[in-house]
Amino acid sequence: MAPRLQLEKAAWRWTETVPPEAVAQEHIEAAYRVRLEPCQRGACRRNCRGNPNCLVGIGEHAWLGEIDENSFHNIDDPNCERRKKNAFVGLTNLGATCYVNTFLQMWFLNLELRQALYLCPSACGDGVPKDTDYEPQTICEHLQYLFALLQNSKRRYIDPSAFVKALGLDTGQQQDAQEFSKLFMSLLEDTLSKQKNPDVRNIVQKQFCGEYAYVTVCNQCGRESKLVSKFYELELNIQGHKQLTDCITEFLKEEKLEGDNRYFCETCQSKQNATRKIRLLSLPCTLNLQLMRFVFDRQTGHKKKLNTYIGFSELLDMEPFMEQKSEFGAVFCCLCPLLLGRSLILFRIKFPVRPPVGIWAKCLRVLAFSLQFLFFLVFFPFPAFLQELVERDNCKFEEWCNEMAEMRKQSVARGKIKHEEVKELYQRLPAEAGSPYDFISLEWLQKWLDESTPPKPIDNTACLCSHGKLHPDKISLMKRISEYVADFFYRRYGGGPRLNVKALCKDCVVERCRILRLKNQLNEDYKTVTNLLKMTVKGTDGFWVGKASLRSWRQLALEQLNEQDEDAEHSNGKMNGNAQNKDESNEEKREEEEELNFNEDIVCPHGDLCISENERRVVSKEAWEKLKQYFPKAPEFPNNKECCSQCKILEREGEENEALHKMMASEQKTSLQNLFHDKCRPCLGSWPQETDELYIVSQFFVEEWRKFVRRPTRCSPVSSIANSVLLCPHGGLMFTFASMTKEDSKHIALIWPSEWERIQKLFVVDHVIKITRSQTAEGARYASEPQLCPECREGLLCQQQRDLREYTQATIYIHKVVDNKKVMKDAAPELNVSSSEAEEEREENKPEGEQDPDFNQANGGTKRQKLSHQSYITYQKQGIRRSTRHRKVRGEKALLVSASQTLKELKIQIMHAFSVAPFDQNLSLDGKILSDDTATLGSLGVIPESVILLKADEPIADYAAMDDVMHGERGGEGLPEDGLGKVEHGDCATSNAFLPFPSSVYA
Repeated sequence: MAPRLQLEKAAWRWTETVPPEAVAQEHIEAAYRVRLEPCQRGACRRNCRGNPNCLVGIGEHAWLGEIDENSFHNIDDPNCERRKKNAFVGLTNLGATCYVNTFLQMWFLNLELRQALYLCPSACGDGVPKDTDYEPQTICEHLQYLFALLQNSKRRYIDPSAFVKALGLDTGQQQDAQEFSKLFMSLLEDTLSKQKNPDVRNIVQKQFCGEYAYVTVCNQCGRESKLVSKFYELELNIQGHKQLTDCITEFLKEEKLEGDNRYFCETCQSKQNATRKIRLLSLPCTLNLQLMRFVFDRQTGHKKKLNTYIGFSELLDMEPFMEQKSEFGAVFCCLCPLLLGRSLILFRIKFPVRPPVGIWAKCLRVLAFSLQFLFFLVFFPFPAFLQELVERDNCKFEEWCNEMAEMRKQSVARGKIKHEEVKELYQRLPAEAGSPYDFISLEWLQKWLDESTPPKPIDNTACLCSHGKLHPDKISLMKRISEYVADFFYRRYGGGPRLNVKALCKDCVVERCRILRLKNQLNEDYKTVTNLLKMTVKGTDGFWVGKASLRSWRQLALEQLNEQDEDAEHSNGKMNGNAQNKDESNEEKREEEEELNFNEDIVCPHGDLCISENERRVVSKEAWEKLKQYFPKAPEFPNNKECCSQCKILEREGEENEALHKMMASEQKTSLQNLFHDKCRPCLGSWPQETDELYIVSQFFVEEWRKFVRRPTRCSPVSSIANSVLLCPHGGLMFTFASMTKEDSKHIALIWPSEWERIQKLFVVDHVIKITRSQTAEGARYASEPQLCPECREGLLCQQQRDLREYTQATIYIHKVVDNKKVMKDAAPELNVSSSEAEEEREENKPEGEQDPDFNQANGGTKRQKLSHQSYITYQKQGIRRSTRHRKVRGEKALLVSASQTLKELKIQIMHAFSVAPFDQNLSLDGKILSDDTATLGSLGVIPESVILLKADEPIADYAAMDDVMHGERGGEGLPEDGLGKVEHGDCATSNAFLPFPSSVYA
């Protein structure tokens, strides 16, 4: 069968010779491809989407071949879930719990630990009622039950969900295996320490605890200082090493204490050079070696993993590293080689007498090889209640297996019935020529042939056109089947609507025919119209057409035809006369409103012909008729059509207003020339001697007035000084004399008395604000009219301070000090401002009118008079932000923060921005050192646009401290998000206060 695109072209090839008004039934059937030949089995490698009569490759192969019982169900064989003979029981991975499962298996293989846990008394020692499910209450009970199932369960694997839930672990987040081991062993040791049986009470220390000593030797007197400590794992540095023994050697190597790091010797009573090293005193039966694969990268501020190769043999002799030789030796066998690429778990092998080297090594290898089977063959007896629980679980498993087997049998029986039914229906599925037929969804047919997804009711609504019939473009999603099979489907499964021969839409076919013919004719018509436009139009036979429309009419026509070619429900509303889709978003509607349709560029706002003749031209009647074929709903204007009368009136008024505005601007500029150019302005800081009174107006009024004077034809005139914005609701002045000389000076403009007289003649004065100076015996005093309103002034200041202290998101700047020298912006500003910022500064310094050439203020003066007191406060806040706009300099970075954020959280942000660890950061604000990590930024006085100085200390190799910082970043103070508490390096005797496990597990 031909490819899909070729079939689509062939289905509409008849449109080249058939006009829309001549479309007949045969053309409709050709468009819907009713008469295409069906494909034969074996001829198509896959289903032909372009041929509705191709019923090959839709999933029928599973039903037409030999009967295979396994294809009639999706239920796995329950026997596959049984534990194989002489095989271990596995553990289900709950998502990211592989580290937990690995330790469970390792602890299970420790026979002494398993036997000790079985000896722990349980609340269910007398038995578990048969009508209740067993739920362990403590960690020991969880381990008892898990170990009993691992030992005697008939399942191939068991689910440790209850154990993981009891520990409060997140199954979706990978945790640190070393940290989990430390915390859990500490918890287990604390729990077992309450047992009376000494074999149970001391099992953790006996199996996992060793001893080493920190030994310091004075080089002067030879005095030896020793600090003995217990350990549960040895942390080995692997960087720069290839073999495990080299890592151990480095761990135990001597460290010289010299210079500033000298050791104070109590014998010599002075600081002396000394050596320090670790001596292994005793090793546990199970030795845990932690390979430190993760190191801190100061460049990125994160941990990185080392991919260093570390080699080790299956046997490790630790005796050369011991201080004293053991009677039994110190040979370890690796049974749990690598835990998540980090831990190495070794089990000890004891020999009472050391054989010759060759035989000894061979015996150890043979023993290590057979040790796994030895663990499996040795089964400890466990309490009767555990045996009862395991047998009960095994019975449940057997019941489940029988139930699954019965379900498989029923599924096979139903499959055989379906097999015979499908074979019969598929043979009758094709619609014979001349016989009644239905179109049905290909997707539904495929689901009907797929036993794993039972078919739902037939739904053909997605394939309907705007006329409620079958859309011709949806044929690739449909198949034509016989009426007999269609009747069967609708009786059994329901749904609809049914799409038979009456569902072939003639309207859609006719419209498509018209569009395709216009597309084919477009290039030829473009040449014709181009030639017609060269002709001179005489008389009144022409039509007005927009010049912009003429330049792009071919592209617009092509886009319109493509849009009309789509389903009416998906139209985007750009075509002439097409209604907007009700479901379109507001943003799409705004975009469509901005794009004019053909010839709408000469339509005025009143819907008539625009008055500007530069935007339109006259075309001949022949050219207009060609264009109307593509744009039938385009606005039509004969060349004898008069322009819009309303626009003419507005044009005359506009010209008069422009002349009036120019005259007003010239008069006001001449009258207030110094105010316009900001020259010879009075200053409250040094009161001018030539006058005892000054007047105040809003700085906003001055700025708006200057805009009008610069561009009187584009900006509306200012009618009122609108001094009400400077007053509170009680009519009092919002500013003090002192504030007007400092922070509030940007909101007011001072006016000379002579200027005030001219202002009163040019503008409406709503409120007079005057400030006077009077000489008294005490000196100069100042008074204002109206008087200051202290209550409102205090409220405004409190509100401003509250806004600065309670922000939820604001920008601050971190400036890194280099070589203890602060880069001073004032000393060389041209070196500290980026090119883009300098450009912004130049833009701000432009005349107001030049910043925004399209600026147009409608009724500005009137609106300003209506500003409320609250509006002025908002304006005043905006003015503060605008005037204090910070310009970044080199070495600074902007950070988004909130007032409730702590200083520690800010340091984490700074670490990511500057790659400086938090403990290396020295922060200061306005000369004040910021040191309290728990304090909020609001309480420390960090307000929006603050500049904080950062001085970085020299880096130190303190990876443990950085680990603490990274943990704190993930989960707060001392506790990471993963739910496991922080444990210091060294001794493993961790306080239970850091453990996240519920209190119930400590019992």
